[in-house]
Amino acid sequence: MIATQTLTRWQTAMPFWMSFLLIPLIWATAVAGGWWVLLIPLSTWWAFAALDRLTGLNLENADPETPDDILHWYILLTKLWVPAQFITLFGLIWYATHTDHLTTWSKIGLFFGMGILSGTVGINYSHELMHQKSRLERWLGDILLAMVLYSHFRSEHLLVHHRYVGTPRDPVTARYNEGFHRFYPRVLLQCLVSAFHAEKDKLARKDRPWADRANPFWRYWALQGGMLLLAGLIGGWVGLGLFLLQAGVAIWQLELVNYVEHYGLTRKHMGDGKYEHVLPRHSWNAAQKASNWLLINLQRHSDHHYKPNRRFPLLQNHANEDAPQLPYGYPVMTVAAMIPPLWRRVMNPRVRAWRRQYYPEIKDWRPYNKALNPRPNA
Repeated sequence: MIATQTLTRWQTAMPFWMSFLLIPLIWATAVAGGWWVLLIPLSTWWAFAALDRLTGLNLENADPETPDDILHWYILLTKLWVPAQFITLFGLIWYATHTDHLTTWSKIGLFFGMGILSGTVGINYSHELMHQKSRLERWLGDILLAMVLYSHFRSEHLLVHHRYVGTPRDPVTARYNEGFHRFYPRVLLQCLVSAFHAEKDKLARKDRPWADRANPFWRYWALQGGMLLLAGLIGGWVGLGLFLLQAGVAIWQLELVNYVEHYGLTRKHMGDGKYEHVLPRHSWNAAQKASNWLLINLQRHSDHHYKPNRRFPLLQNHANEDAPQLPYGYPVMTVAAMIPPLWRRVMNPRVRAWRRQYYPEIKDWRPYNKALNPRPNA
């Protein structure tokens, strides 16, 4: 158990601040141009995969009842990232459209790297912020999502994914044997539709129409429109195109992670549209230390779904008897997800072992594999 008092020290929180090193790095690659623009994807995918090998696993847990006033350095981290990403994104749009040394391919590579940054870090931090009770933090999360044109993720995540994870009603739960190339287009459409219907149904329960000003989609559209307008004003059509490129890469990064987090894991259907409660076993856990620094403990996903309101430094690591374990951290697993034969070879035996361990009584898994079980009751 990590002593509560150690969480007050900035030195304890400092490893999680490693993400801020990516900002001077991407600016350095922009100035250098050429092949240097590939340093961001190389550092997030390969460098952190190597660091995971060197640093090993982190199996320690903090006291989950630690109050917020102890977590100052952790809370400040996610708040400060918002202006840092905003300045970096739009600063790079201005720089790339007002300099002569970057070729077209260098600009594409640079904003591919920016998308890795705004997806791997930005959307991840927005995920932490949207789960908080503070209106300021939720607004900051909305601003981060608007920078990648994926604002509806907040509604889908909070109102659909957490409620229906592991059931046919959750678009984000990747089905057994479903390759990422099939998962990705499916979730792009289904998540937007399910998010809009979730907000519409929420308003309907209060006898309000979907067009009511309380519908957060108005805020989403306004923020996204503002981001697009700003990109166009700063960089013209080229700037707008570069903005769209980084947004697309960021969304791809998010959905790769979503694919990994719940692949093949389903909640047991109890009959009559009822499902068992969400448990740590319904998400893949990964204890790799370095990638958890980069991703602010997102890989402790088993505990996040079990206790969604816990701040990231308090998320608990669950051992194999409580939650299934990924063989590697997300940097390696998301690359594997892009290679379906490799992914199936690594993960399908683990899903089958998970089924034998937790649900030996279920003999026919076909309805779970194809999401054919009844949709859960509203």
